[in-house]
Amino acid sequence: MRWRSCRLGDLFTLKRGHDLPSDLRHDGDVPVVSSSGITGHHNESKAKAPGVVTGRYGTIGEVFYLDEDYWPLNTALYVVDFKDTHPKFAAYFLKNVLRGYQSDKAAVPGVDRNVLHEVKVRVPDTKIQESIAEILSAYDDLIENNWRRMALLEESARLLYREWFVRLRFPGHEHTHIINGVPDGWERGNVSDFYDTASGGTPSRTNPDFFTGEILWVKTGELLNGFVADTEEKITEDALKKSAAKLFPERTLLVAMYGATIGQIGIIASPASSNQACCAIIPRKPKYSFIHAFLFFRENKDKLVGLSMGAAQNNINQQIIRSYPMVMPTSRLLESFNDSLKPVFDQLLNLHYQNQKLRAARDLLLPQLMSGEIPV
Repeated sequence: MRWRSCRLGDLFTLKRGHDLPSDLRHDGDVPVVSSSGITGHHNESKAKAPGVVTGRYGTIGEVFYLDEDYWPLNTALYVVDFKDTHPKFAAYFLKNVLRGYQSDKAAVPGVDRNVLHEVKVRVPDTKIQESIAEILSAYDDLIENNWRRMALLEESARLLYREWFVRLRFPGHEHTHIINGVPDGWERGNVSDFYDTASGGTPSRTNPDFFTGEILWVKTGELLNGFVADTEEKITEDALKKSAAKLFPERTLLVAMYGATIGQIGIIASPASSNQACCAIIPRKPKYSFIHAFLFFRENKDKLVGLSMGAAQNNINQQIIRSYPMVMPTSRLLESFNDSLKPVFDQLLNLHYQNQKLRAARDLLLPQLMSGEIPV
């Protein structure tokens, strides 16, 4: 095995991404990649595959690999020249380097590509690079396969919701009268007639001990239209007592009310708290399940976002959510619907936990492979 010392810039060259305002984007299949990954699509690319992209500021350490042409946004850095470095290895290597990277700009953490190019590193020869990339890719392939399975499962649940509650082709619909657009026995109302709402809170940042606990604390960026089983930050019991934060029970649905993630939702897998930008949807009766609420808000996201307001950034509030129209089916039909989809959501959560373990194993292995501690 041969390793050599060099600058990071000797392995590949990073460049700042390109502006692309939302109003200038056109429908297409080209991924638009920001500091947080693929955030949309366009009909034109700015960079050729393979691609390696990381954020310039904010959360440091996320690196995205693309095997298709793409458009890197100006919030990101991307590799324009891999030189003789294996592209996938470059992605993993950059991720490992950024694990220990610290910006000198304390107010807004960021990555300076010129500084990054000068970082001293040790790198193996091309053959070892390929072997390391293959080992780590095996974990990512399993994770990606699980994501595809999760997408199919969720789509099956959404199709059943639309069939029963949008197209009104539910079991027994042939013998059910429709009165003013609503099947007989169904209840027309607003979200607040069936679900209570509550927002979270942020413990004071002046007391860092508040963020040393084990209680999950959810932020809107962690609402990815699925289960939330872990969070970037966790808080203490004392933080709950001394702030507006609340502890919500497992299977509570959270809806993002502010900013770029407005309308995104997540189901907490265990008791958790959240910041004030999240709205918790809490059933008023046991029969009103998180499954129905999840699929209702997924189906109505665009309409709900259309009610957003605010000059600086779009936002909705609890009152908008509470007053949003909702029609609730009969108890028997709702029970049948929940029973049909419970195994689907159980499997979704199981796959989510599998991915969590796979990511942890990959991230544990990453620095050991990159340092040569584990020979390949």
